[in-house]
Amino acid sequence: MRPFLYAVFALAAAVQAADDVPAPASAPVPQGAYELDKAHTSLLFKVNHLGFSTFTGRFTRYDAKLAFNPAKLSESSVNVTIDPKSISTDNAPAGFLEELASSQFLDATQFPEMKFTSRIVEDAGNGAFRIRGELTLHGVTRPLTLEARYNGGYAGHPFDPHARVGFSARGTFKRSDFGVSFGVPAPGSTFGVGDQVEVQLETEFSGPALRVASR
Repeated sequence: MRPFLYAVFALAAAVQAADDVPAPASAPVPQGAYELDKAHTSLLFKVNHLGFSTFTGRFTRYDAKLAFNPAKLSESSVNVTIDPKSISTDNAPAGFLEELASSQFLDATQFPEMKFTSRIVEDAGNGAFRIRGELTLHGVTRPLTLEARYNGGYAGHPFDPHARVGFSARGTFKRSDFGVSFGVPAPGSTFGVGDQVEVQLETEFSGPALRVASR
């Protein structure tokens, strides 16, 4: 979403009653190519820490291309790229983020790109679907399945005259399968950083321009 739209929406909310705010277009959400709205996307990862807590981090630089068919989700596809050097956490001590990006973990200098490519999309009904694809991490490519939900969308809005759609997705994998084994607890122990990684994605995409019917 363009930055100035934040101010437009905030102003609309402040000075207009809810029933005065223009409604989205009534046209169906169109099929086509969609671009990632980075301002409304978050990419999180979670791992167990010493058995005491679930540690949460994120990546802040990524991009994605979506080919979307709302009438038949199984005909959709997505390609995601992630910059591993953009790894971030809350209240990171000095040197911690550099350590996560180092050869002990992501080795972001040698492997400067992570990516996920969908191969099969399975429609589970009622907006739920399953994305079977391949994750490339640390120079290794292995299968990864994401459990996802289509949260809805519109064909356009007076404040945002392009189609917009939103999704949530989750998946898990073992980091050791990708050669990232530093700190994995010994069998029967939780003393270390867990092998299983949960990824969580909340995102919106902007699509084709709203078609205005000719008079």
